[in-house]
Amino acid sequence: MSADPLVSADWLRGNIDAANVRVLDATWVPPFLKDRPNGRTCFAEGHIPRAQYFDIDEIADQDTNLSHMLPTPKVFGEKVGALGIGNDTHVIVYDSNGFFASARAWWMFRAMGHDRVHVLDGGTDAWRAAGGSASTSVATYDVATYEPAFNLVLVRGQQSMRAHIDAKDVKILDARDMGRFNGTSPEPRAGLPSGHMPGSFCVPASTLITSDKRLKTAEALAPLLQDFISSPVVTSCGAGVSAAVIALALARLGNWDAAVYDGSWSEWASQSDNPIATTP
Repeated sequence: MSADPLVSADWLRGNIDAANVRVLDATWVPPFLKDRPNGRTCFAEGHIPRAQYFDIDEIADQDTNLSHMLPTPKVFGEKVGALGIGNDTHVIVYDSNGFFASARAWWMFRAMGHDRVHVLDGGTDAWRAAGGSASTSVATYDVATYEPAFNLVLVRGQQSMRAHIDAKDVKILDARDMGRFNGTSPEPRAGLPSGHMPGSFCVPASTLITSDKRLKTAEALAPLLQDFISSPVVTSCGAGVSAAVIALALARLGNWDAAVYDGSWSEWASQSDNPIATTP
């Protein structure tokens, strides 16, 4: 496994034409941000050459009312195989939104047993700054066979979270901002109370990213995450997207086993029997 979960724009420029490399644009815009174009529109307006669009809402469990939940391994294998991705493919994911949702796409591949996956640090902006061109053409590849090997270590569901809270056997890191975590700011999703899972820690994803949309260096991340580098960790957020940014940052620091609570706050807070804590 690579020592770092990210690659630079310069690396991608030098390797984009390699036969076993596939580039995926995972740009995602939360539906409550109605004044902004969605990810697929952003992709159509211009993307990295040879890239395909990776839609986290489409490559998802369609039998739940929760957003972009992990699909079954079978469905995942069919969807990514249709993109020309096989088990030996080196996948590079990026976005134009500061890791929304390239980090989740990275985690999805790893949850399906695919370790040859990296995130383009800085996304679209870094690509352009490095002299990379934009394209409006959509790449197509021959359908490949993809056989997932589901990695339970990296995924948590609601029942597991209840057990973890009772046992206090993991550290739960919440990627939402402090206001939502403390219960002093409203949730952007209608009908959900704010607050947090008892015993969890607030680690806003925004604090892990630089002003130019790159993941902070290991040296800069270490003081922010030093209490979690060697611990069992589960990350959470609003709907399982920014939670993966924490997992990505921990991988940069050497903790590759941070799990993501897939349903995150959207699931937890929608169930009236789940405990919710607030901080004055």
